[in-house]
Amino acid sequence: MDSAEEKRTTGPVRPTSRDVARLAGVSHTAVSFVFNGRAEGNLSPATQERIRQAAEQLGYRPDPVARGLRRRRTAVIGLVTDEIASSPFAGRLLRGAMETAWGSGHLVLTVDSGGDPAKEDAAVAELLDRRVDGIVYAAMSLRRVRVPEGLHRTHAVLANCLPEDGSLPAVVPAERAGGRTAARLLLDAGHRRVAVVGGLDDIASAERLRGFRDALRAEGVTVPKEWVVRTGGEISGGHEGALRLLGTGPAERRPTGVFCYNDRVAAGVLHAATRLGIAVPEDLSVIGYDDQEHMAAFLAPPLTTVALPHRAMGEAAARLLLDAIDTGRTPPATVRRIACPVVTRASVGPAPAR
Repeated sequence: MDSAEEKRTTGPVRPTSRDVARLAGVSHTAVSFVFNGRAEGNLSPATQERIRQAAEQLGYRPDPVARGLRRRRTAVIGLVTDEIASSPFAGRLLRGAMETAWGSGHLVLTVDSGGDPAKEDAAVAELLDRRVDGIVYAAMSLRRVRVPEGLHRTHAVLANCLPEDGSLPAVVPAERAGGRTAARLLLDAGHRRVAVVGGLDDIASAERLRGFRDALRAEGVTVPKEWVVRTGGEISGGHEGALRLLGTGPAERRPTGVFCYNDRVAAGVLHAATRLGIAVPEDLSVIGYDDQEHMAAFLAPPLTTVALPHRAMGEAAARLLLDAIDTGRTPPATVRRIACPVVTRASVGPAPAR
């Protein structure tokens, strides 16, 4: 076999730390010190620089698997999600987690279970077999979740969900505070006749409504029972609820402000207002929730909304996990709530004089 054929068969030879040592004129141990973070106090700055230059010249990169075995770490964390493919917010949470992990020298292996508990258990088992340093389990809607089997065998943090058994730390949106923020926006604009449209039988709906009522109650304002219209979380539900609220009776008996369960519901309310000849925000102010990408900013008028902090949740969950990995201590099973910021656009205006 000639040399060209041999190269085609075996592929390029990866440079080793011993190659770096030979080129730099140092011992193999010296190279190990540099790439294992033990050079300070053992090698002069000039020697360290010579080793790094030799490594760069050869295209040498330390073997992460070998380093991980020595340190009993792999510099990889797992991220298991329930419905990542179908969520408009998945990318934000993933980017937050991945960039935080990357900043600490970790890669992220992501597995989408499709909401299947058996697949979740299998995903966790597979990640554990690959010796990941820890796992983030993320849900795409705030809810209580069954903790996947095996998750307690490693460092683990939940994102955008709460453990049914209260056994793990969780990072979730501050939904109740978000509801208070929405009410404050309407109150500060002079609105006292306000309604709520949309919502599901879930934690987010309950917390948002509770916070909304908290802020109104502090100002002596109440929402009439018939003005809390639970019609789901889709555009059709918003349209239906708005027609029910706004389609009958004189203007002076209608709400002047509407807080919507999410941006899709708000889109339905805006469609209904247009159909009824009600101007937004001159006659009716509308607030959404989520700041849904490719939607909220492109409605007519652009929607003022309370943003779900998916990126910040991903960052916080990853940081909490990395801290646990670095210290070797399991964080307490507490709930960290991330603020939901307001995104001000054009759908909220002063309350009309009636």
